[in-house]
Amino acid sequence: MTELTRLRIRLVFADGAMLGPGKADLLAAIAETGSIAASGRAMSMSYKRAWQLVETLNASFADPLVIRSRGGAGGGNATLTETGKTVLAAYRRLETGAAEAATAEIVALEALKAGK
Repeated sequence: MTELTRLRIRLVFADGAMLGPGKADLLAAIAETGSIAASGRAMSMSYKRAWQLVETLNASFADPLVIRSRGGAGGGNATLTETGKTVLAAYRRLETGAAEAATAEIVALEALKAGK
């Protein structure tokens, strides 16, 4: 698989809830920055959009994935819960496993595309 070709995984659960690369990246950014606002900025999205995605994620699972505390003099913060960490790790393993399993087919498709 070349550096430019990517396999993107989006899970669509039976109830219609979705988990894909954008939400996973947002969870990872929140884990890194401790901030929904900073994570949104890093991903070129508004705080409102990042906050909406967090709310969607929290509503999609039995336990919340992100907990927030209100801002004060130093501002608020956000952290992944244990469930959030587990969901993110499982999604990343799914991405890695799918990419490894699909490598031969992707290479074959790239070769056919190159020969167009």
